[in-house]
Amino acid sequence: MKKWICIICGYIYDEAVGMPDHGIAAGTRFESLPDDWTCPECGSPKESFELYVG
Repeated sequence: MKKWICIICGYIYDEAVGMPDHGIAAGTRFESLPDDWTCPECGSPKESFELYVG
Protein backbone atom coordinates (compact mmCIF):
# COMPACT_ATOMS: atom_id res chain seq x y z
CA MET A 1 0.00 0.00 0.00
CA LYS A 2 1.22 3.47 -0.89
CA LYS A 3 0.57 7.01 0.27
CA TRP A 4 -0.05 9.97 -2.04
CA ILE A 5 0.35 13.64 -1.14
CA CYS A 6 -1.46 16.65 -2.57
CA ILE A 7 1.25 19.05 -3.70
CA ILE A 8 -1.16 21.97 -3.22
CA CYS A 9 -2.24 21.51 0.42
CA GLY A 10 -0.28 18.55 1.80
CA TYR A 11 -3.25 16.19 2.32
CA ILE A 12 -2.10 12.57 2.34
CA TYR A 13 -4.23 9.81 0.84
CA ASP A 14 -3.27 6.50 2.46
CA GLU A 15 -4.35 3.50 0.38
CA ALA A 16 -4.33 1.26 3.48
CA VAL A 17 -6.86 3.51 5.24
CA GLY A 18 -8.94 4.76 2.31
CA MET A 19 -11.62 7.35 3.09
CA PRO A 20 -14.52 5.44 4.68
CA ASP A 21 -16.39 8.67 5.45
CA HIS A 22 -16.40 9.39 1.70
CA GLY A 23 -17.30 5.87 0.58
CA ILE A 24 -13.75 4.82 -0.33
CA ALA A 25 -12.90 1.51 1.34
CA ALA A 26 -9.60 0.74 3.03
CA GLY A 27 -7.24 -0.85 0.53
CA THR A 28 -8.45 1.24 -2.43
CA ARG A 29 -5.47 2.01 -4.62
CA PHE A 30 -4.97 5.61 -5.74
CA GLU A 31 -5.04 4.50 -9.36
CA SER A 32 -8.51 3.03 -8.76
CA LEU A 33 -10.01 6.33 -7.63
CA PRO A 34 -12.27 7.92 -10.27
CA ASP A 35 -10.54 10.27 -12.72
CA ASP A 36 -12.73 13.13 -11.46
CA TRP A 37 -11.80 12.51 -7.81
CA THR A 38 -10.53 15.62 -6.04
CA CYS A 39 -8.60 16.34 -2.87
CA PRO A 40 -11.07 16.39 0.05
CA GLU A 41 -9.16 19.25 1.68
CA CYS A 42 -8.59 21.74 -1.16
CA GLY A 43 -10.48 20.38 -4.17
CA SER A 44 -7.39 19.97 -6.35
CA PRO A 45 -7.58 17.35 -9.12
CA LYS A 46 -6.07 13.89 -8.91
CA GLU A 47 -3.16 15.14 -11.07
CA SER A 48 -2.06 17.32 -8.12
CA PHE A 49 -0.97 14.25 -6.15
CA GLU A 50 2.48 12.69 -6.05
CA LEU A 51 3.75 9.50 -4.46
CA TYR A 52 4.57 10.25 -0.82
CA VAL A 53 7.92 9.05 0.43
CA GLY A 54 8.46 9.73 4.08
